[in-house]
Amino acid sequence: MWLDLAYSLHAGRQRTLTHRVDRAEELLKSSGHQTARERAYQFREFEQGTPEGSLIQVFDNEGRRVYPGANEAAPEFPWPHERVDSQRWSETSFGGQPYLVLTRVTEIDGKRLTLFVAGQLSDNRGLIRRFQIGLVATIPALFLLSAVGGYLLSQRALKPVDRLTVSARNFSVNNLSGRLPVAKTGDELERLAQTCNDMLARLERAVTQMKRFTADASHELRSPISLIRTVAECARMNSEADAESHSAFGEIIAETDQAARLLEDMLALARADAGEAGLLLTQVELGEVLREACLKINPLAQARRQKVTLCMRDQRPMNISADADSLRRLLWILLDNAVKYTPEAGRIMVEAEGDGRCVTVRVKDSGIGIPSGELPHIFDRFYRVDPSRSQVSGTGLGLAIAKWIAEKHHASLTVSSEERAGSVFQLVFPAG
Repeated sequence: MWLDLAYSLHAGRQRTLTHRVDRAEELLKSSGHQTARERAYQFREFEQGTPEGSLIQVFDNEGRRVYPGANEAAPEFPWPHERVDSQRWSETSFGGQPYLVLTRVTEIDGKRLTLFVAGQLSDNRGLIRRFQIGLVATIPALFLLSAVGGYLLSQRALKPVDRLTVSARNFSVNNLSGRLPVAKTGDELERLAQTCNDMLARLERAVTQMKRFTADASHELRSPISLIRTVAECARMNSEADAESHSAFGEIIAETDQAARLLEDMLALARADAGEAGLLLTQVELGEVLREACLKINPLAQARRQKVTLCMRDQRPMNISADADSLRRLLWILLDNAVKYTPEAGRIMVEAEGDGRCVTVRVKDSGIGIPSGELPHIFDRFYRVDPSRSQVSGTGLGLAIAKWIAEKHHASLTVSSEERAGSVFQLVFPAG
């Protein structure tokens, strides 16, 4: 805009001076039959009709002024002295003001004359300067407007991406049935959404097949393992078996027990993934279930010289909405885990309290603890902390099942732990 304005003003001033010198040349040529005095008078009137700030002079070949000018400043003006063949533009300064000068050589009545026309440039440059100041003052507002406009446009352009992001966050291994919204825009976002939906469909089929295989394999393996255990027990009761065979049959029975527990856990998770493990929620008094769980785990703890303590901080009934069998299994998993990972002569404390809005259960132990880097994965399936892998038997599915049961009861199950100081598993149930 600035360059266009400067060029337009400069070109306009050149056109004005060119038109003026054309008229002066035409006047001189048309007055050839007049006397010198009449021609001078006519030229003087023409000069007086020029706008203020414009100067006109005519010089002969010797550099003498041909006609006296009406403008008193014209004789003092620094007219160019360079020889010109036909026409030339130049700039000069006079009285502290810039001027644009047009020099044209013409021939009138056989005489070579030089016409000079000068026009001041202060108005043009003042206008350009004011425009420049306006631009500088407007730039911050333009930047702000551009930033706001760019932000709004980017928000509008990225809104479909946000919708895809929000939808994608809802997917998990247990929830692959949904699909991303596909906007019929014909652009890259539509193709991306369709591609993601195709990928989700393939993942859903693959996960469904794996879950079905796990459930079928767990179910089909129960009978052979039961048969192996039965045969091993019968063989061990044979009085004719030697001590070495008797010991081998005992190991077979122990391994089949562990395999049976693993299959039961896998089958439970497979049913949960398939949505077939429906829970019957009823009003359950949590204190009674805790006392029953502590009595059940006490023989295992006593075998390791551990002490199990139940602390009911609230003597009022703590009723929750729960499936009694699943709740017992959840508490058994937490207590069994505490017994396994607490060394001999250790302590296990079960605390329970309610505030009317929720019921909180904490299972504390003085065991080996869990490294902080392992805590985010402690509820993953088949995940076991490396140092304990060779010390404690287990399948790595117990805490995953406990997490699933807690979620089905709209409860939260969290863990905090410190190495060689023990762990705390906390259950928070909504009051029922």
